[in-house]
Amino acid sequence: MSTTVYTTMESPFGRLLLSGVLPEEGGPAALAAVTVPGQKYALAEPADDWVLDPEALAEPVAQLTDYFAGKRTGFDLPLAPEGTEFRRRIWAALDEIPYGETVTYGELAELAGQEPRMVRAVGGAVGANPLLIVRPCHRVLGAGGALTGFAAGVDRKRWLLDLESGTLF
Repeated sequence: MSTTVYTTMESPFGRLLLSGVLPEEGGPAALAAVTVPGQKYALAEPADDWVLDPEALAEPVAQLTDYFAGKRTGFDLPLAPEGTEFRRRIWAALDEIPYGETVTYGELAELAGQEPRMVRAVGGAVGANPLLIVRPCHRVLGAGGALTGFAAGVDRKRWLLDLESGTLF
C-alpha cells in the first residue's frame, strides 16, 4: 500500500497544497496533485490519512518556486495523477504545449489524437487536471483565443499567461 504525502508552499496565488505518492521501493514522491485556495473540484486541505513530509516533495516545491520567479519554463518531476485513460491522454497532451504558447480546446483535442469536435469532453478533462501549473492547463484557450474557464479562476490563468509571455518581469 502506498503512502500519500503532502506539503504546502507559498505562491503568488496563496498557499499551494502539493500531494504525492511515495514509491514502495523508496525515493522521492511522485507528484499527484497541486491545488490552490478556492480551486474548483480540489481539496483545500490534506486528507486525514495523508502524511506531512516536506522533504519528499522538496523538488516540486523548488521547481515551482523557480517557475514563479521566471527562472523555469518546464517541470521535470515524477508524476502520479489519477484519472481515466481519456483524461490521462488529454493531460499528456497538455505537456506538449510549449511554454509561453497557447492552443484552443480543439487544437488540444487534435494533439491528443481526438476529433476536434470533442471539445466539451476535452474541456472536462482539462478542468479535472490535478496538477495545476505543472500540467499547463492554463495554456488552453477557447475558440478564437477567448480566455475561458480555469479551475483556479480566470484571473490566475491570466497571471500565468502574463508570466510566460514575459510581461510580469
